[in-house]
This record gives sequence, structure tokens and C-alpha cells, in this order.
Amino acid sequence: MERGPENKLLKDLVIFLEKASKKNKAPIWLAVAKMLSAPRRQRIAVNIGRVSRFAKPGSTVVIPGKLLCSGELEHKVNVASFSAARGAEEKISKAGGKFMGIRELVESNPKGSGVVILR
Repeated sequence: MERGPENKLLKDLVIFLEKASKKNKAPIWLAVAKMLSAPRRQRIAVNIGRVSRFAKPGSTVVIPGKLLCSGELEHKVNVASFSAARGAEEKISKAGGKFMGIRELVESNPKGSGVVILR
């Protein structure tokens, strides 16, 4: 029996992403919703150093999980994630990038063009 996430905010976000995917014909949001509704032990956690290594300067990255603050960010990157450590948000703004929630990213870029999923 599949139950899905019990966190109310997470449930609402998954439903929002599924609706946005259908409405805007953007399969990226459905993929993010599926990753977010995975079991807690399989939830994604990404360090800021990994973002720096794999994201191109000026790109937009979505992390369907938590952003952690280990490592350094060497260039400007816009990052959206479900949650983030305070130190990670500070490192992003210090590098000239912007941190936002996934819902904000969907509202500003409904088609998901130019967005990369990082896990």
C-alpha cells in the first residue's frame, strides 16, 4: 500500500507540481513531484559543492529535496529546492545567485525551460 508523504507542505507541493505539469505540458515538474514523493530514506540531499561542480554559470537548478551547505559555490547560479540549510542560502547569495522555493520557480517559469534537475 502506497501512502506518500505525510508532511502537509510536501503533499501540497507534490499536488501543485502534478497540476502544473499537466496544465503547462511540462514533464519536468512531474519528474520533480515523483522524486519528492519518494520514501524519506531515498530523499535527495545535495551539497552546495555539487551544485558548483555540475551547474553552469547563470543556470537555474532545481533540487527535489534538501540543499546542504558543504563546499563552496564559485559562480552565480539560481537554485530552487524544497528546503535548504541557512548556510547554503548565504553561500548562494554571496556568489551572486538567488535561492527560491520550488513553487516560486514554477510560478516564474511554468514551462520549466532551461531548468536542470540536480540530484
